[in-house]
Amino acid sequence: MAAPKRGRSASAQSKPGRSLALILIAIVALTGGMFASGHTTPRLGIDLAGGTSITLQAKADQGSAINKANMDTAVDIMNRRVNGLGVSEAEVQTQGTSNIIVNIPKGTNSEEARQQVGTTAKLYFRPVLASEASAGAASSASPSASSSGSSSASPSASPSSSASASEKATGSSSASPSSSATSQGRAVTDALKADSTPSASASPSADASASASASAAASKLEAQYTALDCSKAAQRATAGKTAKPTDTTIACGKISGVWYKYVLGPAAVDGTEVKKAQAIYDTQGASGWQVQMTFTGTGSKKFADVTGELAKNSQPQNEFGIVLDGEVVSSPYVSQSIIGGQAEISGSFTQEEAQSLANVLSYGALPLSFKEQSVTTVTAALGGEQLHAGLLAGAIGLALVVIYLVVYYRGLSLVAIASLLVSAVLTYVLMALLGPAIGFALNLPAVCGAIVAIGITADSFIVFFERIRDEIREGRTLRPAVERAWPRARRTILVSDFVSFLAAAVLFIVTVGKVQGFAFTLGLTTVLDVVVVFFFTKPLMTILARRQFFAGGHKWSGLDPKGLGAKPPLRRTRRPAGPVAGPVDPKEA
Repeated sequence: MAAPKRGRSASAQSKPGRSLALILIAIVALTGGMFASGHTTPRLGIDLAGGTSITLQAKADQGSAINKANMDTAVDIMNRRVNGLGVSEAEVQTQGTSNIIVNIPKGTNSEEARQQVGTTAKLYFRPVLASEASAGAASSASPSASSSGSSSASPSASPSSSASASEKATGSSSASPSSSATSQGRAVTDALKADSTPSASASPSADASASASASAAASKLEAQYTALDCSKAAQRATAGKTAKPTDTTIACGKISGVWYKYVLGPAAVDGTEVKKAQAIYDTQGASGWQVQMTFTGTGSKKFADVTGELAKNSQPQNEFGIVLDGEVVSSPYVSQSIIGGQAEISGSFTQEEAQSLANVLSYGALPLSFKEQSVTTVTAALGGEQLHAGLLAGAIGLALVVIYLVVYYRGLSLVAIASLLVSAVLTYVLMALLGPAIGFALNLPAVCGAIVAIGITADSFIVFFERIRDEIREGRTLRPAVERAWPRARRTILVSDFVSFLAAAVLFIVTVGKVQGFAFTLGLTTVLDVVVVFFFTKPLMTILARRQFFAGGHKWSGLDPKGLGAKPPLRRTRRPAGPVAGPVDPKEA
């Protein structure tokens, strides 16, 4: 039984270079990947980079369950709103099962951010008075005066020939402008004047005053429409955002990948009057994916009235714009009044596009209501100060650990310091890579977790070193002492790191917000501690045990047998064959 153990031990001692080469190759590969990705520094959280962080908790008080589908829909809608602020680095993501975290960097005003997220979105059906491809996208759309449906993927509406209550809206709001730029300008003016025609019962003086006011408003809106370029995010973010439901306004919408600009009349139907909407696949015809809408009682009448009026017009004034948060998400056209409280919007939809439109119509807003848990705004200057303070605290902690190791372990401290450096490099590289990969952001609690990890990593080295010293105190030389100490130290290290990782995992699961950064970093560094001890510290110690400085027990090696109070080597003595004699008198001896 003894011979195989010695054989395995000798084999393990003879190949420590393989483990060192493996971990060094891993470091080089990860570092190369970091530089190749272009992300050479970890992403910083709001508390270090500066910005606004909003934590929202879902409440199931609108008849909707708190589930993944509803949370994902809420994230999509919030993301659209936050992007409307013009902040390209904004993040909206779920955390846990009922929380959403909105991070807006660069010190964006918290009040503006709070108005954009967590509140009920505004969904309206507005008649289209004019539309055309935006200047930046005009080259991708050829002018066309045709009012017939096109083969594009944008939705359109024509009633079904059947007598059923469900009317069909087929075709699409064409992906090409409905007229030339010159005729569009005249169409805008005519549409605005028609939309603001004074009542016939008004007095001549009131008519003249109202006509002059309407003409001025029409001219102003026409100028805004002419100057609007929906291909630019900054202009999309402000187009018609302050308009009231009763106002004629301008808006932008992306149809078949092309940005269009619109002049929209006053809201005819409110989004709250859509009772239900769902995406279905038409298995009977060739329409493919379509969206079915069901209106409430009052909504049915309003929708029938507005579609009846729109059907009398030519394109694009026979279209109605479905407007969410000031942006046109769809603009189908109709050819006759849609009655019965049900309608279908069809076109060349993909399943994802149909589901997205159905979600917009179903909820008109967020599928869940949200309670604001916390809002934190940090300036970039304060974030820089906190980052500096965190790095300083980490440097001080690392320096104290190194001083302790040097004073107490002397030469062995070189092994510990080298292992700490390897662990630090791996931690930094992985944090830089995890930023773009999973959205990991280094915040102040995460820095604290990294500082705590210094002690956890150093503790593993100390356990191993003390086991080696115990073996030397028993009278063994260094090489067998290292191999005998490793199994016992390994068990202790694994148990200790498992407890730390378990605590980090539980903390990550049950907490919300920044505390998760601490838990994630603690768990990551705990796993790296096991990797470094097994693939770097132990093999390096095996190699150094062959060097005379350590094997000979130099007084500065930290393994001096005399300094450790080692026992002299035990010698086996042959026991006498006869019975054991009683105590021997010292004089006789």
